[in-house]
Amino acid sequence: MRYTELGKTGMQISHLSFGASSLGSVFRETREAESFEAVEAAIEGGINFIDVSPYYGHYKAETVLGKALRRIPRDKYYLSTKVGRYGKDGVNTWDYSARRATESVYESMERLGVDYIDLINVHDIEFQAALPGGLQKVVDETLPALVELKRKGIVGHVGITDLQLENLCWVIDHSEAGTVESVLNFCHYCLNDDKLADYLDYFESRGIGIINASPLSMGLLSQRGVPSWHPAPRPLVEACAKAAAHCAAKQYPIEKLAVQYAVSNPRIASTLFSSANPENVKRNIAWANEAPDWTLVEEVKEIIGNQQRVSWANS
Repeated sequence: MRYTELGKTGMQISHLSFGASSLGSVFRETREAESFEAVEAAIEGGINFIDVSPYYGHYKAETVLGKALRRIPRDKYYLSTKVGRYGKDGVNTWDYSARRATESVYESMERLGVDYIDLINVHDIEFQAALPGGLQKVVDETLPALVELKRKGIVGHVGITDLQLENLCWVIDHSEAGTVESVLNFCHYCLNDDKLADYLDYFESRGIGIINASPLSMGLLSQRGVPSWHPAPRPLVEACAKAAAHCAAKQYPIEKLAVQYAVSNPRIASTLFSSANPENVKRNIAWANEAPDWTLVEEVKEIIGNQQRVSWANS
């Protein structure tokens, strides 16, 4: 396992990290015992960064993760959670106000059973872009509330997350230097879309750490194929399916190649994946510790062809 400092935070985090969204039964119904084993497998395999959100499973992921973490010494992991995006009874809600952000951090700590959050993120800021106040509200309310919690020693560092890289840059450009310490972006450093690479100089010039997420591009890069809810356009789905079939014919699962490619760039501190299956966790760790077949990477990119960097709106 490779460990890299996340920006200027001082946190040396593993190049593969554990995303706890699966613990919230986001992708399938999960059992707590299996979820506990998945978290333990991640820690035992050298992963030391865990990311979660109150939104995942509408608080379930934080609750289950909190139970799992009671079995693990606090100095074995860095913990990241989020504010701004929530839900209840199957209904999604958003609130990026300073008051809700502050309340949310304390509520998350209670569910997680900790008294300190290493990294607190403003979750999927593009949703605030569509709400009254726009992204300026993140700058004027959400971030200052989190910076105040940092001043009080409740959280260690402050970051922002989004699918849209342009939104991340806008908030950084309109915030006081040093406010945003890390960014989390998903589906933009994977076999079918490496747009994040265009922004590495920008983030690095500002001392901002970079976290990549979803190496399988939310299921596009898998033998099973995308779930019915996946927002990708049909031509991209079809191109990735052809790429997956090509990898299968080479007896090199596209999931393996996708994980290896996603973690291959040393300028990206870490890549997040999520699984509540301990065997999948162990397998991903083993894959991430090996270099990809670069010839196959080029073949896959050629198959995906003009669908490279085709993206979609968040949902």
